[in-house]
Amino acid sequence: MASNHQHDTRTWKQRWLPHPFLSLGLVYIWAALVGSFQVGSLLMGTILGVLIPIATRSIWDNKPKFTSLGLMVLFSFILLWDIVTANLQVAWIVLFRPVEQLRPQWFTVPLDLQSREAIAVLASAITLTPGTVSCDLSANGRSLLIHAMDTSDTEAEVKKIKQRYEAKLLRIFE
Repeated sequence: MASNHQHDTRTWKQRWLPHPFLSLGLVYIWAALVGSFQVGSLLMGTILGVLIPIATRSIWDNKPKFTSLGLMVLFSFILLWDIVTANLQVAWIVLFRPVEQLRPQWFTVPLDLQSREAIAVLASAITLTPGTVSCDLSANGRSLLIHAMDTSDTEAEVKKIKQRYEAKLLRIFE
């Protein structure tokens, strides 16, 4: 009888929280976007954090396997730092650099990542960092097309993305 109850609980969790880390992330992102961590914002974020993973459950192959919570936290802090510093750099460029001096570039980043979830996190990290946008995933899923607002060294950009983000995501997801 007890094992039957455990099975029912596990089914309930899988049904209502198919991706708990995604749900938590959505709550945080919603509150950050509206600029309020008050009860109403957190409640709306929680509703979205439950409904979005349920609505998108059919497109997930399986639950992502995370190998290190500590590394996920480290990755989050690195990404947050990069977002803040890139915001300052982009603000400086917009305010003080003539448009003619910008060096926009397209480049591809070859991927060692294989899971769709890890690739989605990488593409999101690149896009969340001001000044860069992840634009396309190749048909075979082996490279990302990136646009940088201002760079003179695309090889350095590729190396930075692979070392700073992809290497950690490889350890987190695979």
